[in-house]
Amino acid sequence: MNVKPDFSKNANMAATAPAFLSIYDLHAYYGESYIVQGISFNVHEGEILALLGRNGAGKTSTLRAIARMDEPMVTHGEIWLDHQHLHTMKSHQAAVAGLGLVPEDRSIIPGLTVEENLQLAQIVEPVGWSIERLYDLFPRLGERRKQEGVTLSGGEQQMLAIARALARDIKVLLLDEPYEGLAPVIVDEIEKTLIHIKELGITTVIVEQNAVRALELADRAVILDTGGIVFDGTASEVLDNAELRSEYLAI
Repeated sequence: MNVKPDFSKNANMAATAPAFLSIYDLHAYYGESYIVQGISFNVHEGEILALLGRNGAGKTSTLRAIARMDEPMVTHGEIWLDHQHLHTMKSHQAAVAGLGLVPEDRSIIPGLTVEENLQLAQIVEPVGWSIERLYDLFPRLGERRKQEGVTLSGGEQQMLAIARALARDIKVLLLDEPYEGLAPVIVDEIEKTLIHIKELGITTVIVEQNAVRALELADRAVILDTGGIVFDGTASEVLDNAELRSEYLAI
């Protein structure tokens, strides 16, 4: 079920891809470890895609490769976002092009308040959401605007990390394990925000070990196994397929 994305009519792909975010024949390494092994998939505008698989399947590496981080090292493949080819860009250029990566560790900057964390993001790209609009989306952050970011609870730090991504003019939100360590009630709150973000037309790719929660949220799912794609289809297909869930997601 690993289907090559429907790129442009030009066979050598000199023209742009029709899907909003397209990954084609992506290969990436950590050192000598071959982590991402020639994967291809499309994400449509305004869609929530769950990128799933067991530990070590290559999910986080795929997110980081899309975001053009230094690790893993991409050795081959093409990444297109809204008619722009990201595969020749550095990470900061991909961010300006519209990618917002929220890493698993959230990367809240020590010594800065909530508001200073958000302001710093806007200095880099000042055409995103206003601070007050972010506080409307995350009222807890507004209440704690003068509090140092690293002293927030885990759920509040996740809200801050997402808000910091939105503070720029992003087109795609890349989330790595956003539910990690959070109570179910906080996960509910995060999911309501992600649904609202979807309604605003922002595309989301979510990597999450809590596969059932991610599938219930997502429109579509891509499942990785040892660096390759074993499923690309709707989230409901995965929820309805006990054999697939058992073999590749252990649920």
